[in-house]
Amino acid sequence: MKRVVLVTGANGGVGLALCRRLLEEDGSIHLCIACRDTLKSQATRDLILADHPDAQVSTIEVDVGSLASVLRVARELRCRFQRLDFVYLNAGIMPNPRVNFKALWQGLFTGKALRMLTTAEGIMTQTDRLNGDGLQEVFATNLFGHFILVRQLESLLCGNEKPSRLIWTSSSNARKSAFSLSDYQHTKGQESYSSSKYATDLTSVVLNRKFNNQGLYSSVVCPGLVMSNMTYRILPVFIWKLLMPIMWLIRFFAKTYTLTPYNGAEAHVWLFKQKPEYLDALVKYHSCTSGLGKNYVEARQIDVDEETAEEFYQKLLELEKQALERYSDLLD
Repeated sequence: MKRVVLVTGANGGVGLALCRRLLEEDGSIHLCIACRDTLKSQATRDLILADHPDAQVSTIEVDVGSLASVLRVARELRCRFQRLDFVYLNAGIMPNPRVNFKALWQGLFTGKALRMLTTAEGIMTQTDRLNGDGLQEVFATNLFGHFILVRQLESLLCGNEKPSRLIWTSSSNARKSAFSLSDYQHTKGQESYSSSKYATDLTSVVLNRKFNNQGLYSSVVCPGLVMSNMTYRILPVFIWKLLMPIMWLIRFFAKTYTLTPYNGAEAHVWLFKQKPEYLDALVKYHSCTSGLGKNYVEARQIDVDEETAEEFYQKLLELEKQALERYSDLLD
């Protein structure tokens, strides 16, 4: 039977590149692309089919930042499919990103310069807001909506003949210092993106403990620094164009400067070909590109305390309970 692969955030950037690359690896899969609206879904499907006219590509509309949308799409997926083999949890946002140029300038004259340039540590901030569900928008979109989706799709993911896979798009910007259990939605800080990606790492670690024995495995990947719509919102496009020659040079020292969505999808595609039983649950898989343009994957230990991960998971379950009580009419 055909393997079924679901990709959220598939309409551009790494998500779109990933869809194309997956079909290059295995043209027999059933690819289900999830985007926020019908027009984007159809346009993305047309782009993919232009390169792979014989592929089986279906679409589904979901806004992972809206709990009602997530619950509706989970119900639809349960009707469409008997199982899911891969779920790429790739959709994400970084609203109103700003660069702290003073911190960047100071960092250039310290030993932290390369780390700052590769992880944006201390130089990148965002302004978050509440969404329609009363949740912090970045937390809801980057993590919680996906968490609810996974929980609602357990019947398609667990107990199958072959293992099912969750592959989360995390980031090298996922930092422990930006996350707090007492403020896990990051209502008080200005590094909501970093906090949400660290929360993603915590969630993946716990899901492996809870579900490996049911045939469900979770991994996190970092696509590196990719030039996409999200990146272009940080600085004006003309500045990025001026910086590109410098960034190509930096790549000789910073291998996570993958720069293109195709390169950024390297770790996602690599995991598609691996046996999950042999992967390390405490590792993040980074897409890397050498200075000469060779793509490869590097495994790096996640800075995660498993006790904290478990506590956070319990908080997610409590929040899930509240959400499901509110939207009980959307449950089977």
